[in-house]
Amino acid sequence: MGKNEFLTPKAIANRIKAKGLQKLRWYCQMCQKQCRDENGFKCHCMSESHQRQMQVFGMAPDRVVEGFSDEFLDTFLGLIRRAHRHSRVAATVVYNEYIADRHHVHMNSTKWATLTEFVKFLGREGYCKVEDTPKGWFMTYIDRDSEKAVKARLKRKRIKSDMAEDERQERMIARQIERAQKSLAKANDGDEGNVAEGESESESGSEEEYSGTDDDGEEQEEGSKEANKATGKIAIALQKSAPGPKVNPFEEKSKVNFGFDEEDSGARGKEGDEVANKKGKDVKAAEARRSALDELMKEEEKAKERSNRKDYWLCPGIVVKVMSKSLAQKGYYKQKGVVKKVIDKYVGEIEMLESKHVLRVDQDELETVIPQIGGLVRIVNGAYRGSNARLLSVDTEKFCAKVQVEKGLYDGKVLRSVEYEDICKISS
Repeated sequence: MGKNEFLTPKAIANRIKAKGLQKLRWYCQMCQKQCRDENGFKCHCMSESHQRQMQVFGMAPDRVVEGFSDEFLDTFLGLIRRAHRHSRVAATVVYNEYIADRHHVHMNSTKWATLTEFVKFLGREGYCKVEDTPKGWFMTYIDRDSEKAVKARLKRKRIKSDMAEDERQERMIARQIERAQKSLAKANDGDEGNVAEGESESESGSEEEYSGTDDDGEEQEEGSKEANKATGKIAIALQKSAPGPKVNPFEEKSKVNFGFDEEDSGARGKEGDEVANKKGKDVKAAEARRSALDELMKEEEKAKERSNRKDYWLCPGIVVKVMSKSLAQKGYYKQKGVVKKVIDKYVGEIEMLESKHVLRVDQDELETVIPQIGGLVRIVNGAYRGSNARLLSVDTEKFCAKVQVEKGLYDGKVLRSVEYEDICKISS
């Protein structure tokens, strides 16, 4: 049996070495060949196949490097998207997971010389949110695909609600128009009856007034009545009187009213009534719209409150205060810690801020912590459970706070009265 046969120790050792990662300096990306030592890499560089690949590289080196860089970037971002989509993770952790595949594109074939340079590139281009800490570079993937999907879904939902609201408003306006027309018809019927009675009274009064005049006056009166019947207007006879004392025209205005003045004033009054009715209808319609929108918003808030109000509120990443008097002897009473893990929804693993000891405490023996104004909080219960918000103000009399939601579905929404128990400080 030869020394490099299938089951010899040497052959087994060679296969084990081939499975694991080798040194990066002895890897040829153009040929995708990994060498085990310097001598093997030297022999590979002298081979004919490698020389052909280098000739291809020499024709367009920039294009080849750019191709390897794009492939490295796509694969790296794909790994973050799958494994660390919503978490803050160290860059070295992701890189070690990436290079576990022996057929990956090596970084020495890209335009980035080091991992730090590559992480800075991700931050500049907006692929990830990067942070330089004493423990190294950390990054958080920016999920733009899900943001677009959420925005599109919210837009579709908003369009549907707007269409439904428009239909409700149209129905409401149609009902109001019908009611207004009925009331106007009743008012017009009453006005016509009053006008007919007034005309009959005026005619009888005029006959009585001019009954004692001369024959000429009676003829003129009959002629004027016939003319009035033909034209449909009321004429007023003016008699000449003795000239009185001179009056300054700028001190007093003429008190003589003509028939067309009365008609104009009546038309203006009707136009004013119509304008007032229209304004009243518009105001009522606007009030009805606002009331309908307010009712819808209240119903939606109540529905969210019912669905998201739970009897447990612990979640990882928040700062809590230990209120268990049984732990007072050990010095943990009224001390603050960070929730690292939640067990069975009601028990939390708390890492104390001062001693770094880890405790398991029930949520009944914990209390939420309110940060300073402007600090970040997490809404741990209620309609907006799970959202991060910025603390704007605190009302000590009502034991509630005013916060503004940051990120997520309700980005920018201001909540004016959130109870202390429903918000908690986020650990930095």
